Amino acid sequence: MGLYDRVLLPRLVDLAMRGPDLDHVRATVLSAARGRVLEVGFGTGLNARHYPKGVELVVVDDNPGMSDLATARLARAGLTARHEVVSGERLPFADHRFDTVVVTFTLCSIDDVDAAIREVRRVIAPDGRVLFAEHGLAAAPSTQAWQRRLTPLWRPLAGGCHLDRDPEALLAAGGFDVDVAGRLVLPSGAITGSVRFGSATPR
Repeated sequence: MGLYDRVLLPRLVDLAMRGPDLDHVRATVLSAARGRVLEVGFGTGLNARHYPKGVELVVVDDNPGMSDLATARLARAGLTARHEVVSGERLPFADHRFDTVVVTFTLCSIDDVDAAIREVRRVIAPDGRVLFAEHGLAAAPSTQAWQRRLTPLWRPLAGGCHLDRDPEALLAAGGFDVDVAGRLVLPSGAITGSVRFGSATPR
């Protein structure tokens, strides 16, 4: 991993993913977290302050450059969490270990996203829930065309982020029933599409 990905990218991501609208989405989604919780793609820890008290939290991210910012946010939120620098494609946890799995602005950037969703399906309890907030493929065909053209240029600059993935379809194909609770169009929506948030349960 190069200097850009380890040092500069975490700070750029941190700046880009802040804001009152995204804070509201995070708070809405994470209010449903319960029990043993795994967050895949914890990044710089922007979700930390939105977790309910009493959850048993494990967080993973494959970029070690995110760790310092994430650790500081966990401390400010008064949370104790097990923090692993691992890929979502190979989770080092037992089957059916977690009551809740959280993915926020993560499915866009995992190399083998199908493998990561299979891993989420493996580690979640049969009665567990995935809580998600993801951007992705826009509804308008003209925007979709631009997303597909721009993704090869965007990915190296944005930590592997794909503009043209469909998070609902990916979760559904991975064995989940998906409930989209809401959508948010950001100023960057002409490129990044809408943010969709909600929950998914294993079939």
